[in-house]
Amino acid sequence: MSGKFVRASKYRHVFGQAAKKELQYENIKVTNNAWDSNILKTNGKYISVNWNASGGGAFAVIPVGEVGKSPDQVPLFRGHTAQVLDTDFDPFDEQRIVSCSDDAKICVWEIPEDYSFHKYVDENGDPKDIKPVKILSGHSRKVGHVLFHPVAENILVSSSLDYTVRFWNIETGENIITLKHPDMVTSMSFSYNGEHLATISRDKKLRVWNIKKQEIISEGPAHTGAKNQRVVWLGNSDRLATTGFSKLSDRQIGIWDAFNLEKGDLGGFYNVDQSSGILMPFFDDSNKILYLAGKGDGNIRYYEFQNDELFELSEFQSTEPQRGFAVIPKRLVNVKENEVFGCFKTVVDQRIEHVSFRVPRRAEEFQEDIYPDAPSNKPALSAEEWLSGKEVDGPVLVSMKAAYDDSAPVFHAAEKQSTPEIKEQSPVVIKKEEPKKEEPKKEEPKKEEPKKEEPKKEEPKKEEPKKETIVPKASSPTPKTGSLDDLKEDDSVSKLLKKSSDLDTVNDAEDPSKAESTWDEEDDKPVVIKTLSPSPQVQTPEPKVEKVATKVEAKIVEEKPAKNQIKEDTKQVEATSQPTSSPSAAAGPKSLGLKQSVEKLSSLVLHLEDVIKHLAEANLEKDERLKQVEKKLEELVHKN
Repeated sequence: MSGKFVRASKYRHVFGQAAKKELQYENIKVTNNAWDSNILKTNGKYISVNWNASGGGAFAVIPVGEVGKSPDQVPLFRGHTAQVLDTDFDPFDEQRIVSCSDDAKICVWEIPEDYSFHKYVDENGDPKDIKPVKILSGHSRKVGHVLFHPVAENILVSSSLDYTVRFWNIETGENIITLKHPDMVTSMSFSYNGEHLATISRDKKLRVWNIKKQEIISEGPAHTGAKNQRVVWLGNSDRLATTGFSKLSDRQIGIWDAFNLEKGDLGGFYNVDQSSGILMPFFDDSNKILYLAGKGDGNIRYYEFQNDELFELSEFQSTEPQRGFAVIPKRLVNVKENEVFGCFKTVVDQRIEHVSFRVPRRAEEFQEDIYPDAPSNKPALSAEEWLSGKEVDGPVLVSMKAAYDDSAPVFHAAEKQSTPEIKEQSPVVIKKEEPKKEEPKKEEPKKEEPKKEEPKKEEPKKEEPKKETIVPKASSPTPKTGSLDDLKEDDSVSKLLKKSSDLDTVNDAEDPSKAESTWDEEDDKPVVIKTLSPSPQVQTPEPKVEKVATKVEAKIVEEKPAKNQIKEDTKQVEATSQPTSSPSAAAGPKSLGLKQSVEKLSSLVLHLEDVIKHLAEANLEKDERLKQVEKKLEELVHKN
């Protein structure tokens, strides 16, 4: 036994298994274009691959069932005048696919019902090419990425080198929303309910947009490396995952709060390795597993996401490099063999192989714990409903059990996910519901807090002290409140008055300063007596010098208040000591006794100041005498 701690997880032993060679797709001519896209896409029924074709751009569509070696001449989807850069399948129509190209155009295609990759030929036996059914124009430069909306049908988003992200209604062909960026967007991802879009661009900034308002909700710096970065929304949560590079070219993973990007990543970046290939992230929301496929290497790493942290599960290793990667929709995985993740990847740009990730279990029943309901192929909203402002909590879900027992599928609407297990999520959940409305409400009160120092018309207890005198801590404990009623009822006042009588220099003469005294006592510190205004009559010395007595170890810090402030403070204390209403028999003696207590306390403070001053002067005189003695000793030594 090694004694190593192993984290408990039902996905700890998930393993990846590649399909046998006879079940792979061979003789594939993958494009040699260096543009950063996934190259492959799949909807579970078809696989699209950017094809290395002459005479303009083209891509091929391969039915999943047609494995084996493809013919030398295959039907292609031709219609672009330049290289095809990216494709995407409509999640709600398995026969529809869109493509974007270097010619700044977006094409919409319908896959024929009788389409076959091996046998779709004309009368002469030549493969028939497919033409687009619609072309969307609006971008002024190359269009690098296209992505369908996860909830609303007929809504497509595209990013271009003209620094814009555009939303399209495919049915009408119009550009409905445009999000302008300061640089080219290299990756984008929708939130679970499709109301927000996360984008990351070449200016190394990560942004989250409110799509309908065309406003940036949150923005912050991402990875510092020079290469392209990727972003993926972590399912039904308000967390994002990004992949990028550090300044030292380390491949990194970052986890972010989607609505607080200004605060930076959560817990620091995860360093993967120092390879040069871009990491393509894919998140399985059903099992909370993040898969990373590296370009230029054959490895697929996967991590479990829990409590804002990534825990490494394992790694699918291969010596043959990959450039393209596509994920099968979760509703189409092999439930009977406990497959939790299925994907296709290119192998040395000549083959496409299927890789299946499975949970090793022997149970002969449906594994409900690893197969929650998955997004279906039914839209939750129409394009018109989504544009009118209607919102849903997520896509329409379908029960995975129907795929296990071959029963009729059961559909239901998604619900917002509660996240009690995630640490400190309360403010995040509020921002997830109404991100743009909640943030200013939280920021405003913070800006108004300093205004509490301004009012002077309130009770004198809230005003800052004008003078501080430090006396040794041997004095009795004193209250921390400065109100007159507290001074009147506290025993420490009477104890301090008794001590003042022992100093035989205290005068009971009338003192015009009706000052209010407050005290603060802290551990291992001298007691500080704070007075609002000392008596104007006794202020002739006006000490301003800060002296340190070495033996007494007392520090004198005195401030001389302005004359106007003395008058105002005196009036305030007089106002508090005099009853506002008609005086009663009981009110007179109380206010008089309190007035005398304040007068005695102020005279005691002044006397203590004089004592400390005399001690300091005596200490200085002693120092001078010591110097004189030292001089005499030196003279005697020289004479001898």
